[in-house]
Amino acid sequence: MYWVKGKWALITGASRGIGYLTAKFMAEQGCNLILHARKVSHLDKVLEEVRAKGVQAHGVEAELDDLNQVEKMLRDIDALSVSVDIVCNNAGLQIAYRTDYMHTPPSDYEISFRVNTIAPAMICYHFLPGMIGRGSGRILNTTSGISLDVCQAGYSASKAALDKITIDLGSIVQGTDVMINLTDPGWCRTDLGGAHAPNAPESAIPGIVVGVFADDRKSGRYPGAQHFTGMSLDEAVRKAEAEFDSPYGR
Repeated sequence: MYWVKGKWALITGASRGIGYLTAKFMAEQGCNLILHARKVSHLDKVLEEVRAKGVQAHGVEAELDDLNQVEKMLRDIDALSVSVDIVCNNAGLQIAYRTDYMHTPPSDYEISFRVNTIAPAMICYHFLPGMIGRGSGRILNTTSGISLDVCQAGYSASKAALDKITIDLGSIVQGTDVMINLTDPGWCRTDLGGAHAPNAPESAIPGIVVGVFADDRKSGRYPGAQHFTGMSLDEAVRKAEAEFDSPYGR
């Protein structure tokens, strides 16, 4: 059993799609869970399923577009009086696909950056000091491989900004047992990815969380989940540690 047994993980966007699969997988490894959705009632199904696996689980809610709600969610998590050792910033929003991209409205950027960049950054800043103080922790920020697509500019730019924040934060913990990395499920048939995506959501497991289980003190990496499709967790961890290096040099 990996180190996550009995630890507490926060997973955002856990009521459906990749977040839902991540929650169930982490519960199978013995990890206690704090699960986020826009409304806590949306979590009823996943909370019942993960608790049936013998772990503790709580639900919290916030519209990530509303930063006041994000702050309240963080206070609600603090009130649980548990140490959050793992953060999976899974929740994200693809605001629109603009075929008339020269008329992309400023609101695409404003909303995308609040949900995809600022909210996860707030969550990182909230929990990272505790992880550093305890000498152990994992943060995974979900990015996107979309590039050279002017029709999704707000979404792409917000994810690129999250990449920069993640790599910069990773540089301050590099070489410690607090690891901050990127993750990416690939283009999957979820509500965000759409029905025509080439990959089943299940193909993202275990790769979407391999950074939680890696134990080589390297941060700032981007091990996309589709590199690990069909592997066992042990196989995925070995591949991640051997083939995906930090960007900071020697």
